[in-house]
Order: sequence, then structure tokens, then C-alpha cells
Amino acid sequence: QVQLVESGGGLVQAGGSLRLSCAASGRTFSSYAMGWFRQAPGEERQFVAAITWSGGNTYYADSVKGRFTISRDNAKNTVYLQMNSLRPEDTAVYYCAANRGFIATTPIGYGYWGQGTQVTVSS
Repeated sequence: QVQLVESGGGLVQAGGSLRLSCAASGRTFSSYAMGWFRQAPGEERQFVAAITWSGGNTYYADSVKGRFTISRDNAKNTVYLQMNSLRPEDTAVYYCAANRGFIATTPIGYGYWGQGTQVTVSS
């Protein structure tokens, strides 16, 4: 089992950057694929990025490709989401998620979720 805690959200102007962190408990973090999702008010939870357990493969939603970068440090039990060139439409609550085994790009593919961190991008 793994517990996830996100941090790093906040208010930023359009064009700015933020780095989200997701700290995981447990000694088997390196065996989990990790994902970032986001949810704006009134909308469904949306895939943002995912990374395999080794960090060797990453996947991105088309809307963030080239602007966001997912990475992980298994020694620190932490996954990151570097967000550059932020836009107002990136405003949402961002969640990290863990899945033991295969990577997934849909919420149903993840069994563990953090509480979320708010990102607000002003125009």
C-alpha cells in the first residue's frame, strides 16, 4: 500500500512555472507506475502525465506536451511535475496517483490517490 501527498501548487501568472511534488510512503515506491491528473470545477478528472516505475518511459496529454515534464526520484520516493508556460486553462486541482505495475492514462487504472493541490493560473 502507498500513501501520496502532493505539494507545490499555488497561484501563478500565465506564462509562469510551477513544480508539483508528490511524496509517497512505503518501501515499494519504485515498483509503482505514477501519474498526474487534474480536475477543474464541473469537469471530469483528466490525464496529464504518467511515468513508468523505472522512469524510462513517460506519457503526456496532448494539451501539455512540450510544456510539462514528469520525473521521479525513487531514492526520495517522490514524483514531480514541472509545469512551464502555464495557461489559464491549466487551472485545476492536480492529483498524483500510483498503480502497482503497468502505466495507465485513465483514472480507473490507478488504485492510490493523493488529496490534490490547487493550481491557479491568472491571465
